[in-house]
Amino acid sequence: MEADYEELMSKPVSAEAGAEIDLQAVEREVRLETLYQQDGHAARTLVRQDDLRVVMIAMKSGSRIAEHSGNASMSIQTLSGQARLRLPDRLVDLPGGQLLVLERGLTHDIEAVTDAAVLVTVGRPTHG
Repeated sequence: MEADYEELMSKPVSAEAGAEIDLQAVEREVRLETLYQQDGHAARTLVRQDDLRVVMIAMKSGSRIAEHSGNASMSIQTLSGQARLRLPDRLVDLPGGQLLVLERGLTHDIEAVTDAAVLVTVGRPTHG
């Protein structure tokens, strides 16, 4: 298990033969990164495929990721703590265990209400 975890830390895994990822272990590791200590948040891409990307973001309480949008539909699942997303027309609180699905192009920002970890799953980008 330890060798697999070290490989995970160096690059995203391939889903070709199925991929198992210990999300709690990744969260602990991301919280030790210098970027997390300096900026209050850090991200780790866990899976990168042509049609799918999975990213974990660990955030310190009060930290914020500025407003942005994506070119594909996505889901944001709170693994631990509580996150809050600002959408164009409302605020959405996401305590641990909650999932929010966003359509392509929807502008949002994210704030950690408490220390939090979220799993962002991004589908295949559409063009045109």
